[in-house]
Amino acid sequence: MKIVKPLLNTLFTLWGVITVVFFLFSVLPGDPAQMMLGQLENSEQLDITKKKYGFDLPLTEQYLLYINDISPIGIHPHQNIFNGLASNKYYFTELISFETYSIVLKAPYLRESYQRTGVPVSQIISNTLPNTFFLAVAALLIAVFMGVIFGVISALNKHHFLDYIIQFISTLGMSIPSFLSAILFAWIFGFLLHEFTGLSMTGSFYALDDMGESLHIEWKNIVLPAVVLGIRPLAVVTQLMRNALLEELDHDYFRTARAKGLSRVQATFKHALRNALNPVITALSGWFGSMLAGAVFVEYIFGWNGLGKEIVAALNTLDIPVLMGAVLTVSFLFILINKVVDQLYVWLDPKVKLS
Repeated sequence: MKIVKPLLNTLFTLWGVITVVFFLFSVLPGDPAQMMLGQLENSEQLDITKKKYGFDLPLTEQYLLYINDISPIGIHPHQNIFNGLASNKYYFTELISFETYSIVLKAPYLRESYQRTGVPVSQIISNTLPNTFFLAVAALLIAVFMGVIFGVISALNKHHFLDYIIQFISTLGMSIPSFLSAILFAWIFGFLLHEFTGLSMTGSFYALDDMGESLHIEWKNIVLPAVVLGIRPLAVVTQLMRNALLEELDHDYFRTARAKGLSRVQATFKHALRNALNPVITALSGWFGSMLAGAVFVEYIFGWNGLGKEIVAALNTLDIPVLMGAVLTVSFLFILINKVVDQLYVWLDPKVKLS
């Protein structure tokens, strides 16, 4: 039961996300079939395209077909129908066979892009998600490392000038939207101070060499987007670390450590810091998922070829399968990260395990 209940909760949450996102994108203004045809559009071609992709079907039937596609256990008709459901667009293992259909075990099928004919959504996500994940990890490391340092400094200098400076900067960091920070950082450090920083306004993790023949990693391109993406979580970590540490400094065990001869700094890092990290770790689970989603604006402004930039392009062209696949991927990662952080929380605070 300890495994079954969390698994059912996860599946129910994903089903809710799938349902909400599907019907939300279904009512978006515009016609995906018209976007696919562009200037080649005519009534005959439009009807063929709508029939091919199932746009002429009732919305509830489209929903059930999509659920069948992304479900690991699905119905596989023996005759070709809408969207290649019975074609060889995905591999499967037959579990039970009937006269007209089979129950099969398969990987979730996210369909193909409307704008890139024949390109699976899973391939688009696999090409862009690592870049977004790497950017989010870099931003998170910056936020945690600098946030913990600033929080400790602020707590140890409570109500001093340094504390007020850190509090002001962290409050400012939480107030400024990411897209505005991205524009300011790109303009200041990538344009005005480019001669000194060597940083570019735009650029992705991989760049072509001067001959345009091979790709190489461009480490400097991650600096600005990672810093911008990490500003808000850095501010939150600073505030959480300061408040949690101040609470720990008032406990009896800290005063006992001081009475045994440890300095205030030594007692803080040896005893109080680990306990103060609990709320920080808890908050990071939400922030990591938020950064995967919030990377949309940052990636677009800095030209970072990640999942966020792909989402913007898909929105502009009504590429619904790519949008759905990207949102579901981020949702799944968000749930997975929360489960991992729960385990970290138990490790940091054994009292949680006892309760």
